[in-house]
Amino acid sequence: MPRTSHPRQPLRALAALALLASALSVHAEAPWPTRTITLIVPGAAGGSTDIPARLLAQKLGQRLGQSVIVDNKPGAGGSLGASLVARAQPDGYTVLVGNSGSNAINYTAYKKLSYKPGDFAPLTDMISFANVLVVPAKSPIQSLDALVAAAKAQPGKLSFSSAGVGQTTHLMGELFKERTGTDVVHIPYKGSAPGTMAIVTGETQFMFDNMTASLVHIKDGKLRPLAVTGDQREPNLPEVPTMTELGMRNFNQVGWMGFFVPAKTPPEVQKKLADNLQAVLQDPDIMRRYRELGGRPGGMPQAGFAKLVADDQQTWGALIQSQQLQLD
Repeated sequence: MPRTSHPRQPLRALAALALLASALSVHAEAPWPTRTITLIVPGAAGGSTDIPARLLAQKLGQRLGQSVIVDNKPGAGGSLGASLVARAQPDGYTVLVGNSGSNAINYTAYKKLSYKPGDFAPLTDMISFANVLVVPAKSPIQSLDALVAAAKAQPGKLSFSSAGVGQTTHLMGELFKERTGTDVVHIPYKGSAPGTMAIVTGETQFMFDNMTASLVHIKDGKLRPLAVTGDQREPNLPEVPTMTELGMRNFNQVGWMGFFVPAKTPPEVQKKLADNLQAVLQDPDIMRRYRELGGRPGGMPQAGFAKLVADDQQTWGALIQSQQLQLD
C-alpha cells in the first residue's frame, strides 16, 4: 500500500522553515560589533604607527564592548598590510591603520601595487606628526635662509638623511630641493633611528626629521631646529617657525596615520566605527599620550579625512612624478 503523509508533517515543516528564517533575520540584523575587531598595522611592533594604535585599541574595545587587537603586517612600504585589508571581508571587523605612505605616497611611488584608492573607505585620522627641519648643533647654519644660501653656494655638496626612500623624511627633502632650486644629495638610511643619528653625528648636513624622532635630541641640545612643516607651530617647539612663515609656500604637509576599512563596508558600520574612533581620540588620556609622543591627536570628520587623503595623494604624486622617484 502507498504511504500517506501524516497531516501534520507539512505544518511542522513550515513551522521549522519559519523558525529558521526568523533566526537568520535576527542574525543578519544583529548590531555591529558582535566579535573581535582587528586593527592591521602595516609596520613593525613598537614603531611610530604601532604605539598610538595600541594605546587606542584598549579604549576602543571598552567603548564597543568587544576586544580590539593589533596585528602587525610590516613590509613593502606598508603595502603588505594595506593589501590585506583591501581584500578583507567588508564587515567592519578588519581595519587598516594606514598612513601617508601606504595610502597616499605608494599609489604613485610603486608601479605595481595590489590595491588602489577606491579599495578603501577612510574613517578618521588617528595622529599626525610634523616634520622638523634640523641641522647638527655644531653646524654654522642658523636659519632656513642660511641653509638655502649654503646649498646654492655648494651645489651637490650638502646632503640630507632620511628614514628610507619614499618616506616623508625623504620626500620633504625632495620638496625642499624642488622649491629652492638647489642641488642637494639624498642619503637614505634603513629606518628612522639611523637616519636621525646621521644628522646628530654630522654625517649629513640637514634632515626633515619626524618630530617624534628628533624632539629628544633637540631638547638635549644635539640638534638645532630651523623650521617645522604644517600650517601651525608645534606645541612642543613653540618658538620654531613654520616653513610657510619663513616664506616657503605650499610646504604644509605633515605625516598622518588614520583608519580605513574596505570600501564596501556598510555605511552604518562605517559611521558607528568612525563615531567611536572620534570619541576615543577625544579622551583626555589618549590626547595627553599622543602629545607626549610629539604628535597631534586626530578625530577628523569622515569627509574631512577623505579630503586630506585625496589631497596628499595628489601632492605627493605630483612630486614623485616630477622628480622621477619610482620605487620599483
